[in-house]
Amino acid sequence: MKVLLDLQYLNVATTGIKTYMLELVKAARNHPHPEVEWIFTHDPELQASTSKEVGLKTKIQKLSYHLDYFRWKEFQLPDLVKKYKPDVLICPDFVSSAASLPCKRLTVIHDAFFWQMPENYPKWWRKYFLRLIKKGLRENTQILTTTAYSKNCLHQFLGDSLPIDVIYQVPKSLSCAADLHFIPTHGLEQGGYFLHVGTFDRRKNIPLLVQAYATYLTLSKNPKKLVLAGGAGQSRQLNDFSQVQALIASLGLQQKVLLPGYLSDGEIKALYQGAFAYVFPSKNEGFGIPILEAMSFSIPVIHSDQPALVEVAGGAALAFQTDSPTDLTEKMILLEQAEDLTKALIRKGKERITAFSPEKFIEAFYRHILSA
Repeated sequence: MKVLLDLQYLNVATTGIKTYMLELVKAARNHPHPEVEWIFTHDPELQASTSKEVGLKTKIQKLSYHLDYFRWKEFQLPDLVKKYKPDVLICPDFVSSAASLPCKRLTVIHDAFFWQMPENYPKWWRKYFLRLIKKGLRENTQILTTTAYSKNCLHQFLGDSLPIDVIYQVPKSLSCAADLHFIPTHGLEQGGYFLHVGTFDRRKNIPLLVQAYATYLTLSKNPKKLVLAGGAGQSRQLNDFSQVQALIASLGLQQKVLLPGYLSDGEIKALYQGAFAYVFPSKNEGFGIPILEAMSFSIPVIHSDQPALVEVAGGAALAFQTDSPTDLTEKMILLEQAEDLTKALIRKGKERITAFSPEKFIEAFYRHILSA
């Protein structure tokens, strides 16, 4: 069986989709199947290293990229299908080609955000992108998604005409050495801070975390700092970074909240290794990779009771009521004071992450590939 994996989107992906694509490549390389031949449309490491996301600032630059993306999906990708004659085409970035193709398609739609939260996207771009998604859902297509929650949401917006299956993804493999200088250089101590890693997208609900943290400081007998690693949201509509900065200043938390921006893998690894706990206050997620990353570093997790996060955590983390800063503060205090609870969550987390191994990830793909 020949499998063509579309990796074009790696040159702009900066969030969970990038992790998904790179971990799929690693799993395919590290766990080959005797009946499957993988063909990559691009060199994954090179494509990922030439990210254009930072440079897409002007309308002309963005329009140029969207035109390139359209040409890729509708002309260049079909040409590669003709060239390599794969049995299966995998598109891990929501969109397949609208052209008729003589192969099975596995199209990964990670979440239903474009349907659920239209206010977060430019109107024209959302309409254009949804048309691309729907036009690519044709012929012998199997939709794959990341959680049962996302599956149910997609059925709501796409109907039941196409099969949708769930494949749990895996967290980013941080195989590099930790940057041992990062923690002391930034005035942090081992076990002395709460951590959040990710972009400042509006749905991440980071202002609520800052509000809850401010109350925590007044109630805690041994207050810890807060580290919010990551950069601005991916668009003007999505971005909460300036609001978070203003909130920190208005609450006088400049010496307590660290905003280190985008970090290297070594710096991220150091932060995970030194954190007291990970806090994930998001309003909406399709999966929740940081939960598994934190568990892999033996860090207890506090997350909102958003359905996808509850599903991924599997009872191995401490959930608070979504959008309730009071409940989040209570959970932060509880975790700080209840040592037995902290140890229990760490133990449960180690058990939970075994359900998200690279072997299980790629085996699920092989089942779909070999059924083509």
